Amino acid sequence: MKKISVIITLILTIVSCNQKTKSIETQENLAQPKSINVSNKQMSVYSTVHNSDVKLKLSEILKFGEFQQPLETEASIFVNTSKTHQTFLGIGAALTDAAAETFYKLTEDQQKLFMEAYYSVDKGIGYSLGRTIIHSCDFSSGSYTYIEEGDSELKTFDIEHDRKYRIPFTKLAIEAAGGKLTMYASPWSPPAFMKTTNNMLQGGKLKPEFYQPWANYYAKFIKAYEKEGIPIWGLTIQNEPMAKQTWESCIYTAEEERDFLKNYLGPTIEKEGLGDKKIIIWDHNRDLLFERANVILSDPEANKYVWGTGFHWYEDWKDGTPMYKNVAMVNDAYPDKNLIFTEGCNEKYDLSRIISEDPKLAERYGKAMINDFNNGTVAWTDWNILLDETGGPNHVGNLCFAPVHGNTQTGQLMFTNSYYYIGHFSKFIRPGAKRISTGTTSNHLSATSFLNTDGSIVVVALNDSDNEIDYMLTVDNKTAKLKMQAHSIQSIILN
Repeated sequence: MKKISVIITLILTIVSCNQKTKSIETQENLAQPKSINVSNKQMSVYSTVHNSDVKLKLSEILKFGEFQQPLETEASIFVNTSKTHQTFLGIGAALTDAAAETFYKLTEDQQKLFMEAYYSVDKGIGYSLGRTIIHSCDFSSGSYTYIEEGDSELKTFDIEHDRKYRIPFTKLAIEAAGGKLTMYASPWSPPAFMKTTNNMLQGGKLKPEFYQPWANYYAKFIKAYEKEGIPIWGLTIQNEPMAKQTWESCIYTAEEERDFLKNYLGPTIEKEGLGDKKIIIWDHNRDLLFERANVILSDPEANKYVWGTGFHWYEDWKDGTPMYKNVAMVNDAYPDKNLIFTEGCNEKYDLSRIISEDPKLAERYGKAMINDFNNGTVAWTDWNILLDETGGPNHVGNLCFAPVHGNTQTGQLMFTNSYYYIGHFSKFIRPGAKRISTGTTSNHLSATSFLNTDGSIVVVALNDSDNEIDYMLTVDNKTAKLKMQAHSIQSIILN
């Protein structure tokens, strides 16, 4: 009997070890899935080409052939489906006062087209992310807050201003997106009396005695918007906290932002029952991204409140190249936190650049999105989702481009190439997708790839040169030959 007992114990031990091994293998497979068999997948190629009628158009359907080793002189894109990275959250834009006011000056059929064009996955480009503002910013018709000046107890707090345009506009967007839109909010400046300059414009700082009332203001805003039927997923602490602007702005050093977060905003959000809201730090350019993240995220008390770090694309060019490396550095240093692009637009509005289809406008989007995603970014937010024919309205004359402009004289929409370029990502890469490793062999050919939850693979490729490019796309051990027109973008979908 003793021998039988020993044998049974050995068998149970072996079975237990096998189960543990299988469990470990399963976890590893979830983290880094085995490569996908692409030989039987159909490849649909969608293209947008400058100075042509090809706009997010299905241009060809191909099949993969056997693997081909490219020569060093040949342009190639390589995709390794067994190496997965960050989980994709979404792509969208800011639903500002300017956008809302312009929207309600369009004809009804153009309003319907606008919502469909941005939020429908089938008929449009499937936006799933949105940003809103906490009271006014430069893209408002004027400065305003939700309280009477001097009301530090916030007894007069009221979002009535937003009920005219921004709230109904936002609710239409949520409806058009199928009833769900990941929304986050950002403030440009506290009320004037809370600041050292007694002015919402031209920078200035939040006075220490108003740290708590200002933290309370965020909580009141979130609750007020959610009462209106607009769920708020998260918030940024301050839009562009290192910029003294002619419009609403407020300066925080890294240490000041850290201390405001850990001593006031974080605890207040939790105390008010809003602990599920995602808090985003920085919300400014890539140049100081690494420094800002280090100061705040290296502090355990501040770190525990942070979901991720937000960044913009302005003023971050060194030697003619955007500082994408800083995005990668933050991702490498703090892999447990997220990266989100919170704002970008082409500045200094000039209608002639839209009419002539200046390729730099749309390609700025394409290049930034590819590089930001390849460096770990989980979500990407354009600035104004809509502006009028002047690049406004804007109460300080800071007129800019948007992917779509509305002519308030005719009530008609004008879609620019930037809209289509963004659509090459947002339409096909869906929330929950995993980025997969991608590399290229040409300086003028850039690409990123994602694996959607339905098993489809999306490769977005950009040619920013003046010449047509013939290239080979290799996914794992299969190769296809493709062609890209000069100044064009493609989305290759493997179903």
